[in-house]
Amino acid sequence: MKASAPPQARRRRGPSLVVLALVVCSLLVPVAFLFFFSAGYGSDDRPQEEFAFHFSRLRPDKESEEVQHQVDEFREQPIPTIPEIGTQTTIQDSLSAVPKEIIVPPILIPPPSVLVGVNYSQLSLHHTESNDTDDRGKRFRFSEELDRACQIEFGSYCLWSIERREFMKDAIVKRLKDQLFVARSYYPSIAKLQGKEALARELKQCIQEHEKVLSESIVDGDLPSSIAKKMERMEQAIAQARGSPVDCNNVIRKLRQILDLTEAEIHFHQVQSAFLYYLGVHTMPKSMHCLTMRLTVEYLKPLTSDPDGFSLEKFDMPKYRHYVIFSKHVLAASVTVNSTVMSSEVTEDMIFHVVTDALNYYAMKLWFSRHSFKEAAIHVINYEAVISESYLRNIPRELFLSEEFRVSVHDPDMPPTKSRMEYMSLFSHSHFLLPEIFKNLKKVVLLDDDVVVQRDLAFLWDLDMGEKVNGAMSFCGIKMGHLRKYLGDNIYEAKSCAWMSGLNVIDLEKWREYKVTDKYLHLLEQYQDEGPTALRAAALPLSLLTFQNLVYHLDDSLTLSALGYNYKIDTDIVSRTASLHYNGKRKPWLDLGITAYKKYWWRFLTKEEQYMNDCNLHP
Repeated sequence: MKASAPPQARRRRGPSLVVLALVVCSLLVPVAFLFFFSAGYGSDDRPQEEFAFHFSRLRPDKESEEVQHQVDEFREQPIPTIPEIGTQTTIQDSLSAVPKEIIVPPILIPPPSVLVGVNYSQLSLHHTESNDTDDRGKRFRFSEELDRACQIEFGSYCLWSIERREFMKDAIVKRLKDQLFVARSYYPSIAKLQGKEALARELKQCIQEHEKVLSESIVDGDLPSSIAKKMERMEQAIAQARGSPVDCNNVIRKLRQILDLTEAEIHFHQVQSAFLYYLGVHTMPKSMHCLTMRLTVEYLKPLTSDPDGFSLEKFDMPKYRHYVIFSKHVLAASVTVNSTVMSSEVTEDMIFHVVTDALNYYAMKLWFSRHSFKEAAIHVINYEAVISESYLRNIPRELFLSEEFRVSVHDPDMPPTKSRMEYMSLFSHSHFLLPEIFKNLKKVVLLDDDVVVQRDLAFLWDLDMGEKVNGAMSFCGIKMGHLRKYLGDNIYEAKSCAWMSGLNVIDLEKWREYKVTDKYLHLLEQYQDEGPTALRAAALPLSLLTFQNLVYHLDDSLTLSALGYNYKIDTDIVSRTASLHYNGKRKPWLDLGITAYKKYWWRFLTKEEQYMNDCNLHP
């Protein structure tokens, strides 16, 4: 006879069995949850990177026209607020604070959904199945509209992004995601329909297969060989789902969520890319900053002698040909000087006045003392030191270079939905102090530091401008009437053409006779208390109004502009033009510069320079 367990042991066995049962249940419940909910269609919370589909892929049939109509209405709604960057400043705020950018009304920008709802690199991918001529024409016009809208919002960044467009390596992966989103939007409604159990199982299985493939594939090269069959199977399942009497509200709600997150993400990254682009073009490259610092340190060494090799009296003699360059960039000023000298037949009567700020003054002096430019003389001027001794009051003491503006205008003879983009550069506040800086000179030629000279400019000194003060290139792409909002209530001729800086012939005697500087200072009083950004933007109305009826229009063949933003200029024309103006964001010394035009700038750059090698600065 087997002895029974004592009462105390029997009491301990009961709790042990309960604990064991709880442990088993705790293991089985997660397994059951994963088994029943592994399809992933039960939740609307998706990773944001999945929402990368394009609505043009959805081809609604007759029974889903109402769905498409409601979705189209939703696309016209404003996109959500862009997330903040940093602490309190958004990217859009940063872009709006970037100087030198003026959008002149009236501006007709298409709805945000038109601008940001399409990936430019996929325009040809969306509709490859249609061969209809009308459809191709519509797609071409739509592409042009997108390019125009992109230029209105992002300017030269849009041109740069189109030029650097690369082939998509994940086009099929993105299409798989598109199919997955559509299938997920239809599945909940299909699962509730009577008699659609087979279709529900098919959709569920296709969803699971797509999720498995996307979990293992990032680019098209990672996809399995059977992916074409899986995509075709998913397309057939989606087509059957579209033909079913589904709950349209449920489908619309899910597609709205996808569209909302997708457009917000696309626009956020597009604005972020544009901001980084503008940051790149406004920031001096590290190698060039290194060059300026090395030159400054070398100049300030105790053993360095004063590099001025010419008598100061020569710099004030009107009988010489005087060129003036406002610049903060050592290499840019050097290329402008070198190209002008190398293109001239006679150089012994040439004097270049390089006007810079205190930060770059010593670097400029040492650089031009180390290099000879035939018989031409180089005079480096510290702008801040000259202005501090001036009798003029309430003038900007900082050195301002030529200001560049991106202008969108609407002509009366154009359709209401059409506007065009123009780029123009004008004098800054520092240019209006030329008579104060060069008190003894009668005539000078102004060159921007982004200008390359390819022909002899000696004939400009024999140019008779009559009673005009400023010899400049005419810019009839913009009339004064287009800028009425910025010109205020001042008197001007609405049909007169604007003009451009870059290469300008200035008659200083007429300037003093007509008191151009006094006129500028009188207009400047309207902008004194509006902050530094408004002060720079004021260069647009100040330049145009101050020189009203005082501009002598030079021959159009003298200067070719737009080399800093227009990449469609024929290189044969570039080679034949007397001077090249790289106005725009994409300067030739930047990596973002237009490759086809860089060689015309780099060929005049000084080679075999020790400090350039030390700073790893090579053509």
